[in-house]
Amino acid sequence: MAGLSPQIPLIKVARNRTNLVIILGMMQVSKRIPFDDPNVLNGVRAMYVLSNVIIAGIYVYVLMQINKKKDLTTLKYVEPAPMGSSEEGKLVTTTVHAYDSQQIKNSFRSQLMGLAMMAGMHFYMKYTNPLLIQSIIPLKGAFESNLVKIHLLGQPASGDLKRPFKQPAGIMSGLQGGAAQSDKKAVEAAERSGRGGVKDE
Repeated sequence: MAGLSPQIPLIKVARNRTNLVIILGMMQVSKRIPFDDPNVLNGVRAMYVLSNVIIAGIYVYVLMQINKKKDLTTLKYVEPAPMGSSEEGKLVTTTVHAYDSQQIKNSFRSQLMGLAMMAGMHFYMKYTNPLLIQSIIPLKGAFESNLVKIHLLGQPASGDLKRPFKQPAGIMSGLQGGAAQSDKKAVEAAERSGRGGVKDE
């Protein structure tokens, strides 16, 4: 497995490049689409709605699989302290079922936030071009999410898919203070210092 680790950053770079290519391509395509035609505009709106229905359907199926498996294996990890905080990371003791359930709920929440932002941009600010991009990128992102890979695509929860999941690189991961630690040394150190440890049901 150690030989695979150098490939992980390359995979992430490739995904980012793919997203960039899609965004730039859709920006060029959108310039040639007559959005002032009501039929065309409604067609693009329908595509955006369909994309979100598919994403929601994927998440519902994944949640059903999580509840069906109900994996009560104990999961311990040290949650990083927020950036700039003088506190140490907090020990979290939960189950795979509870962890996956929370993660898929977070995915639902992100989708709803995206819908709300897109609705505001489209109906109040009259932006139409982002409808195309937002019909593709979030759908692609849903299929690339860890839980979808595990519960829908049947990939093993190991390597890059090992829980707790690594936060994707970005501004939010920086604000959260880094990645969660699940190695034995970090967990035992947190247990000895009494930082958390209450089981999340």
